[in-house]
Amino acid sequence: MAAIDTGNAHTELPAQALPTWRRAVLKVGSNLLAADGGGLTPRHAEALAAFIAASQTEGREVVLVSSGAVAAGRALLRRHASAGGGLAARQALAALGQAPMVALWQSLFARPVAQVLLTHDDLRNRRRYLNARATLRELLQLGVLPVVNENDTVSVDELKLGDNDNLAAIVAALVDADLLLIASDVAALYSADPRRDPAATPILQVETLSPAVMAMAGGSTGGMGTGGMRTKLEAAGKARSAGMATALFDGRDAATVQALARGELHGTLVRAPRARMQARKYWLLHAPASNGCIQVDAGAAAALARGRASLLPGGIAAVMGEFQRGDLVDVVDGGGRRIARGLSQYAAAEVRRLRGRHSRDIEVLLGYSHGAEVIHRDDLARLPDSCMTDPA
Repeated sequence: MAAIDTGNAHTELPAQALPTWRRAVLKVGSNLLAADGGGLTPRHAEALAAFIAASQTEGREVVLVSSGAVAAGRALLRRHASAGGGLAARQALAALGQAPMVALWQSLFARPVAQVLLTHDDLRNRRRYLNARATLRELLQLGVLPVVNENDTVSVDELKLGDNDNLAAIVAALVDADLLLIASDVAALYSADPRRDPAATPILQVETLSPAVMAMAGGSTGGMGTGGMRTKLEAAGKARSAGMATALFDGRDAATVQALARGELHGTLVRAPRARMQARKYWLLHAPASNGCIQVDAGAAAALARGRASLLPGGIAAVMGEFQRGDLVDVVDGGGRRIARGLSQYAAAEVRRLRGRHSRDIEVLLGYSHGAEVIHRDDLARLPDSCMTDPA
C-alpha cells in the first residue's frame, strides 16, 4: 500500500466526516515547511495555522508537533550543509533550526506559541512524563499553542529514526487528545502505487492495521522528511490503542485543510476500535494498581460518584499503604469500598501531608506543586469493589 502525491486531494478524494473532537494533535511534516531554495516557507503553514486558529476560536484545543528544524538549520549554515551527514551534524543543524522553526509558527498566530522539546525518554520516565503532561495541560488552559518537537540535540535514537509521526501519537496520548491529524505531502493511503498500477485506488478508511497493510506501506516520499507512510501507520496504531482515530491528509492543498474546519476529511481515516474515553477508562480499570489506597470523605465520594470530578486534597481523609507519584491507586470511601482508581500526582507521603487541606496550600506545605489535583479527572475512573489494604 503506497502513499503518493496525487495533486489536488480536495477534488480527487471525496469528503468524509471527521470524528467529533475537542482536543487534537496536529503533526506537520518537514516537506510542508521546507522552501525550494532552502530554509523554511509559510506557504503551506498558513492554511494549517488558519485551521488551528479557527479551531481555537470554537473552543477546541490543538497541540502542534512540527518538524522542520533540521531544514531550517541547514539554511542558516549553508556552507556546512554537505559536510558530513552523520548524527552529530544533524543534531547541530536541529539545534540551529529550532528557533527559526518556532518563529515561523509564531509569525502566523496572534496568540503566543510555546516550544516544548521532548524525547521518548521523557515519556518513559514516570516523573518526567507527568511533568510534561502537566506543562502541556497548563499551556492549553492558558490558550497558548504548544509547538512540540523532539529534543534532537540529545535524543540520539529518536533523531536517527526521524520519527515525529510516532512522537505525535505519543503526545496525543499524553494530553488525552480525541484525534490525531497528520499533515504531509501525500494525499492518502493507496491500494497500490498508482505510478505502476493504474487500477490503484485511495483507501478512504482503514479499520484494522494488519501486518499485511504495514508490510505494504511505502517509505519516505520526499527529500527533506525522514518518515514515510510506514511511520504514519505506526503512529495510527499507537493512536488506535489509546482510542483515537488518525486522519492522514495532504497539507499542501489549502482546500483540503480548510475542509477540516468544517469537519470534513479529504484523505484517509484510520478508525479506532473504541472511543478515547472508553479506552482510557478500560486501561485505568484493568491495569495493575499499587498496594496503596486513598480514603476520601463523604463529600468527595459523592462528587466522584457523579463523574468528571478530580480528587482534591481537601476531600482526602486517610492514606493507606505506599505508592509513588504516577502510580495507579485505588480510591475508597469511609467504609473501605473501592469507588474509583486513578493516577496519583503525588506520592503517598506527600498526600498524607496534603490530606484535608486546600489546593492553594500545596506549595506552602511541600515547597513545590505538581498541580491542584491529587488525581486529575482525566486520570480517574469510577468502579465498585472493596479495598483490602489496612490503614498505615
